[in-house]
Parts: sequence; C-alpha cells; structure tokens
Amino acid sequence: MAKQEFKAESKRLLEMMINSIYTQKEIFLRELISNASDAIDKMYYKALTDEKLVFNKEDYFIKLTVDKDARTLTITDTGIGMTKDELEENLGTIAKSGSLAFKSENETKDDHTIIGQFGVGFYSAFMVADKVTVATKAFGSEEAYVWESTGADGYTIEPTAKDSAGSVITLYLKANTEDESYDEYLQEYRLRSLVKKYSDFIRYPIKMDVTKSVPVESQDGEEPTYTELSEEETVNSMVPIWRKNKSELTDEDYEAFYAEKRYGFDKPLKHLHLKVDGNIVYNAILYIPESTPFDYYTKEYEKGLELYSSGVLIMNKCADLLPDYFSFVKGMVDSEDLSLNISREMLQHDRQLKLIAKNIQNKIKSALQSLLKDERDKYEKFFESFGRQLKYGVYSDYGMNKETLQDLLLFTSSKEKKQVTLDEYVSRMPEDQKYIYYATGQSVERIEKLPQTELVADKGFEILYLTDDIDEFALKMIMNYKDKEFRNVSSGDLGIESDEPKSEEEDRANAGLFEEMKGLLGGKIKEVRASKRLKSHPVCLTSEGELSIEMEKVLRAMPNGQDIQADKVLEINVNHEVFRSLKEAAEKDKEKLSLYTNLLYNQALLIEGLPVEDPVDFTNAICKIMV
Repeated sequence: MAKQEFKAESKRLLEMMINSIYTQKEIFLRELISNASDAIDKMYYKALTDEKLVFNKEDYFIKLTVDKDARTLTITDTGIGMTKDELEENLGTIAKSGSLAFKSENETKDDHTIIGQFGVGFYSAFMVADKVTVATKAFGSEEAYVWESTGADGYTIEPTAKDSAGSVITLYLKANTEDESYDEYLQEYRLRSLVKKYSDFIRYPIKMDVTKSVPVESQDGEEPTYTELSEEETVNSMVPIWRKNKSELTDEDYEAFYAEKRYGFDKPLKHLHLKVDGNIVYNAILYIPESTPFDYYTKEYEKGLELYSSGVLIMNKCADLLPDYFSFVKGMVDSEDLSLNISREMLQHDRQLKLIAKNIQNKIKSALQSLLKDERDKYEKFFESFGRQLKYGVYSDYGMNKETLQDLLLFTSSKEKKQVTLDEYVSRMPEDQKYIYYATGQSVERIEKLPQTELVADKGFEILYLTDDIDEFALKMIMNYKDKEFRNVSSGDLGIESDEPKSEEEDRANAGLFEEMKGLLGGKIKEVRASKRLKSHPVCLTSEGELSIEMEKVLRAMPNGQDIQADKVLEINVNHEVFRSLKEAAEKDKEKLSLYTNLLYNQALLIEGLPVEDPVDFTNAICKIMV
C-alpha cells in the first residue's frame, strides 16, 4: 500500500509534537500504557451495554516485551483494538483522540475513567523510536491491520494476521548518540522503574518477562551454581491505596506507602486519607512528617504533592496544591476532574485546582489542631521541626495568613517552663494585665537573666520567651490576639510603670548628668533616663518605636541590612550603688565619668547579646578600674 500523508496542517506539527511538547523522553511509556489501559476500558464499557459480553478482568492485561538483538520494545494490550477506518482516523490524524470521542459518547458514573484526551500521546513514541508499528484487530472483526510509520513522512496501513482483539505497538529504538542512550529502554530495571513511577496504579496488570537466578542442585560440599530463567511477572500495584476503604487499611499500611514512595526516611507523625465528592472529586493521602528533610530550610527544597490523574502520575511535585507555610506536608492527590495541558505534564491553573488546594489547606489545619489537642507530645515534636515554617507563614504576605496559623504557634512560658499556645496564655491572664508580654533572646536561659524582665516578673505576669529570629516579626504581624496587644519587656512603655515609684523627679534632678552621658556616647543612643523597670541590675538597654533591638540584630545579619538601627535608650537604676559612683564622678572627675559611662553602655550591649564595638578599649577600661 502506498504511503499516506498525515491528515494534519503540516509536517512541522508532528515535528513539534515529537520534539517540543514533552520535556522528558521517558514520558512515552506512560502515554502508551495509558492508551493501552483506555483500550481495555473500552471493552469494559462495551460489556456494560452488551449482555452477551462478559468482562473477566483476569483476561485483560498490558505486556512489555524487549528484544535486545532487534532493539525493539513492544507494548501489547488485550483491549478493544481498531478497525482500518479507526487507524486512519486516530493514528492518521494528529490530535484526533479516539478516547475523547468514546468518552463523550459513553458517560458512566463508576470508577472507570478514560485517560486519553488530546490524541497526541501516541506520537511521543517517536521521541525514542525511528519506526513504530501498530498491529491491531478490532473486537468482533475478522480482519487485522498493521499501521507503520517512520515519522513525519507519513504512514502505511496493510492487512496482517492476528488471532485476537487488541493492539501490539512495536518501537524500533533510535541509535545511541553521545547525549542519549536509547538502550536504557531495553533494560528490565529501567522499564520496571518507569512503570512504578508513572503507571503503577493503572488498574490492569502490566506484565514483563523478568530474569531470575535459580540455584541448581550441586554435589555435597560443592559451591551452589545458578542458572537464569525468564519468568512473567506483574510489575504494577494496580489498586492504589487511596482507592481502598479506610477500614481496610492499618497504620502500618500507610507507613509502608510513605516509605515506598520515599516521601521521607522518618516515620510520619500523622496521616490523612481524604475521599472528597462534590463540586470537585478527588482522593488524597497526606502525611505530616516527624523530622525536617536535610535541605528543608534551603532554596533547593521543593514543596509539592504527587499529582495523579486517574491513577497516572502527572507531576512529581505539584507546588500549587500546598501553601508555603504547609510545605512540609508530603503525599499525593488523584483527581479525574483536572484540566491538564496537552502533554499531561503540567496543569492548567483552573478553578478545580484552587478548590482542591483550599480544601487540602483546611484539612491540614484541622489535622494539626487535632494533634495539638489530643496528642500534645507529638505536636511539640512536629513544632520543633516545622514551627519555624508556621511562623514564617504568619509573617509573610503581609500577615494575610495569620488568622489561619496563630492558634498553631507555641512559645516557651516563664511560668509553665514549657511551650504554650497564645490561647493558653490569654486564658491565664489576671484581670489587671493589659498586654501579652514577651522577651527575646538566643536561649531561654539567657532571657531569664535579662534585667528587663524584672518588673513584669515581679508583678506576677507571664512572659513568652522568643528564641527564634522570626518570632518577634511574627508577633508584630499578628499585632494583637483576642484583643490583647503584644508588648516587648524591652519596650519603652510596659503599661505597668505607673504602679512603681515615679522616676520623673530623678530624670529632672539628673537631667544634666544624663545629657552629659548621652553626649559621651556620641549618638549611639537616643536617650539616657532613670529606669522604671530595674530592681537589682544597674543598667539595661531598651528601645522606642516599632523596631526592637532583637529585630535590629536579625535585620543587620541580612545582606544590605548594615545601616538598620533601633532607637536605643540607656536606662540607669538610680537606686543602685553604681549610680552613686556615677554622680560622684560627674562632680569630681570627668575622665572617670566617661570611663564609667562607656563601661555601663558596653555592659548593656553584652546583656543584649550585641557585640562590643571596641573590645580592646573595653578591656583596658576594666583594667583602669581594677588599678
């Protein structure tokens, strides 16, 4: 039979499909297996309307066969097959989908879904093959035909002999090049891995002849010998775990799936099995891991869930299904309702995807709240690994997600000596407490020793200890919780100083001294004043305005953050013995006043965990006092 041209606008169209649509050559096997699955599904649909036809699932399968000598890979199915006219229509017309036409004519409400939509998946075979043949016999027909093509030049259709219905697609692989080794598609382990990756949950058996080493009987005392035998084996799982009823599954089943899919090397703290019917239909299995991946807080980490369409893997990591603040969640989603692009490698951003993502977000939040309420130890373990990410979620996007996340945060309590929620803190607040107080520092131990905590602690008020560099930024973004404003113990106004002895008189009486000390510090501080909060300590630094000293440290550690400074105030305890020494120096020895002032300032810096600007000058000043 004479070669026929493809019924498409130009030769260039097929060349584009072969070379441009798919980003990875290995996708060809997924496409051909999906087409084979569709062909068997069509037999299933036919059995629904034809009482004479009994559909025994055991009779239907897909088989991969390799001939290394001929360098061919064959995909055989026992599906419905094609007539000559269907070969012309479906394989002779690019982007003509027989599956899509069948799907539109045979809508059903069971769990069988035709995968093919665009009619281009078959042509992905030309990414790895110089020549492709399709021998096929339609169900109920006496005639069989073979379609053959070497690519864009066209195709031929000839009669052939075939005993049963179905199709046999043979790929004559391209010669290896410096950049590509097509021999890999003749390797058993490679084909098996591609089936497991993309088509593991195709509902029909995918069979292969696999080679196994079998021991041969040997004489007593001799080393055993082995011979290699070929044995047919089903290499796909067929029934995905997410389509099973939850009652059939145990925690061990979910953990085994977690390990099998290599979502992590840890053991998940919690799993969610979702079966959603409504405006959008999907199944999902989600995991909350126990520990952070080694690259979690780096740019290299990729978030996302595995995305399947009717059991076929479409994307390894669909980032759009998870907000950044839940990027630690692992798992998969399977839906038949998604709008995919032509290569089935990417999603069209549509309403269905957004609905799934929103629903998943709510389910994850509910699961975390349940863990927090019912399994506190597990939640604290989770928060140790991923709490930082939740805090980033509160701070990012201008606080857009703070309502979603604020009740999931934990901070160490000065009273409880353990981590507490904001709700737990507020529930214990005395009636006369106006603010939620917090203190910042590198560790709980260091915060407990801060002079600034004295007044709040003496009042019996609880303090939240913030040890992560993101903590204060997150609280600043929340602003207030249950109508209670957050207040740093180092801020200028604690809202409780009015109960303490007035210091205005000390400020007025010592205005000259304080002004002189400010001058000696040369603009390093905004003001020197008598402290209303210090009890036993001689000095501390506080801040005025929105930028705290701890926030300054964080921002200055970032690139281009060197000029950021908080408005610092040096507070002096006028009831401490050191203050008397200051006054005496001011009256009798200006050089000593300068020495004392700089020592107190550097002491306040060290208490705050800030670097001393001139360590040599600081140590020399200490030596002068000792002498």
